[in-house]
Amino acid sequence: MSFDVPPFAPTGAVSPRVPISFELYPPRTPAPVEALHETIQQLASVSPRFISVTYGAGGSVGGRSLDVLRYIREQTTVEPLAHLTCVGSTYAGASRLIREFLDAGILSFLALRGDPPLGESEPFLGDLESSAQLVQLIDRAQAERAPYQERPIPGVPGAVQVTPRRKVNIAVAAYPNGHPRSTYRNQDIDALLAKQAAGATLAITQLFFHPDDYFAFVERARRAGVTIPILPGIMPITSPARLRRVLELSGEELPAELSIALEVEPTTEGRTEIGVAQAAALVRELVDGGAPGVHLYAFNQHRTVLDVLEEAGVLDAAPPASRHVDRRSAVPTGRR
Repeated sequence: MSFDVPPFAPTGAVSPRVPISFELYPPRTPAPVEALHETIQQLASVSPRFISVTYGAGGSVGGRSLDVLRYIREQTTVEPLAHLTCVGSTYAGASRLIREFLDAGILSFLALRGDPPLGESEPFLGDLESSAQLVQLIDRAQAERAPYQERPIPGVPGAVQVTPRRKVNIAVAAYPNGHPRSTYRNQDIDALLAKQAAGATLAITQLFFHPDDYFAFVERARRAGVTIPILPGIMPITSPARLRRVLELSGEELPAELSIALEVEPTTEGRTEIGVAQAAALVRELVDGGAPGVHLYAFNQHRTVLDVLEEAGVLDAAPPASRHVDRRSAVPTGRR
C-alpha cells in the first residue's frame, strides 16, 4: 500500500498478517461518543494502517467528523483518514474544509463524488464535477502551505527543528461491479484512471460478495494502466434489513445464499454468526489471492469486524475485545 504511514504495533497488540483498515461514521448525537471512543481504542489495538471517518451527520463545518478524526490522531497511533465529497460543495467551501482538516493535522483523505440529496427536485450539485477534481483540489490546498514545518526543540528556548512537510495521501473509490450510474462497461476503469492521474495514491472498493468480482476488476484495471493499490472493501452483513439497504444503495445483485440464510435464521446471534462467517470466508480468499490488505466497514461496532479478522486468520492472536466463537458453516462465497 502506498499510504506513507509507518507500521506500529503497541506492546501486546495484535499484529495483522496483511494491512487492515476500518471505516467509522461520526455520531449523530453526543450520546454515543463514549462508546465510539471505546470502539476506536479496540480497533486501534490490532494495528490498522488507518481508520477512515465518513463525512457529515450534522454539527458544524465537517459535521462531527473532525472531532472523531482528532480523537484518532491524538488518542491512538493510527492514521486518521477523512472522507470528503463533491456534491453540494463550492470551490471555496471545499477548499476551506480541506484547509480545516490540514490545520488539524489530518493528512489522509478519501475523495468521493457523493450522491445528490434525496427529495430535492433541483439539488445544487456543486462546482466540482468529479472526485478527480477533488483530488486535485486537495493537492492544491496542501501545495499552498509552507513546504516545511517547524517543531520546538525541548530544552532550547527559541530553537526549532525544520522538517519537510509530509505529502497528503489521497484515496478514491472503486466499483468492482460498476457504479449504479455508470453508462458503459469501462466507465469505472476510465474514472479510476482519471483519479490516478489527478494524484490519487490508493483505491478502496465498494462492497462486493464474491472474490472473483474483485480479482476480475483488478485485472481489468491493471490492463488499462491503473497502478495504485486497490484495497477490497468488506462489509459484514448481519441482518436482512442491512442487506436490503446496502443493495439499494450500491446496486449490487442479491447474494441469494446469504439472503436466504439470514432470512431463515430466527436469532440475532445466529444472523451475526452467518454474517461473520460469510465475510471471513471472503477475506480469506482475497488475502490468499494476493489482495494488498482489507478494509472493513465497521458500522461503529468493533466486535463484528474483529471476529471477522480473527476467523479469517488475519490476526495472529485474539484481541482483548474479541472472543472465539465456533461458527456455523460459512455461506459459500463462490461465483454466483
